[in-house]
Amino acid sequence: MSQTRRLAAILAADVAGYSRLMGADEEGTHERLQVHLRELVNPKIAEHRGRIVKNTGDGLLAEFPSVVDAVRCAVEMQRGMADREPQVPDERRIRLRIGINLGDVIVEERDIFGDGVNVAARLEALAEPGGICVSRMVRDNVRDKLDYIFEDLGERQVKNIARPVRVYSVRRESTRALTAAGALAIPQTAAAPRLSIVVLPFANLSSDPEQQYFADGITEDLTTDLSRIAGMFVISTTTSRSSRNRSGASWACATYSKGASDVRAAGFA
Repeated sequence: MSQTRRLAAILAADVAGYSRLMGADEEGTHERLQVHLRELVNPKIAEHRGRIVKNTGDGLLAEFPSVVDAVRCAVEMQRGMADREPQVPDERRIRLRIGINLGDVIVEERDIFGDGVNVAARLEALAEPGGICVSRMVRDNVRDKLDYIFEDLGERQVKNIARPVRVYSVRRESTRALTAAGALAIPQTAAAPRLSIVVLPFANLSSDPEQQYFADGITEDLTTDLSRIAGMFVISTTTSRSSRNRSGASWACATYSKGASDVRAAGFA
């Protein structure tokens, strides 16, 4: 009998420090987790057209037909968890870690299998408490559709996966909210940060449209490398692309054509 396979967005979640929390208050921790699942987590998954495949004691595995829905669901779940149990001391609060991957899975009635599932589980283990980690496949599919910030954590070698996995951490604030918050935080008389930079999207000037991915890669790599410099504020590529495309915007025009000697940037318009 042939196996049933499909492409799915896989979300793996668990409770950070679950053994420690259970050791301190077994019944109370279990009861509080069930309340979080019943009142927040399960409804959010259903709201975003997801399906809970199975519960894993301190966590769960879910699949979504849309990777956009999976990421949006994860962000809303973490935002909701951050607002719950305000009266509970920080060290006793239940915090989720979430990993999301997009991949081909083998489907059974009550479970799903495959490298796509394994990678999601490894990404979840890499996430900070209250955080979300996604694979490069996920980031590439949602970065132009969702206004979130994706921090490149580099390639990681994870257990039982042959190739290194490129890992991205999802920041819960949007690029729009981050810009607004920054504007409010700086008094009108304050000076701008000493190191602020935006890497403008490189344009493909060659006759081969297939080379556009090469220009996009240069933009991504430069943005990532600059963001690692201490004290430097680097505008995300999502923001730079949307701002450049606004009518009447004045931007420097970064250009690329085949051959290193043809990579150049023009002055401001």
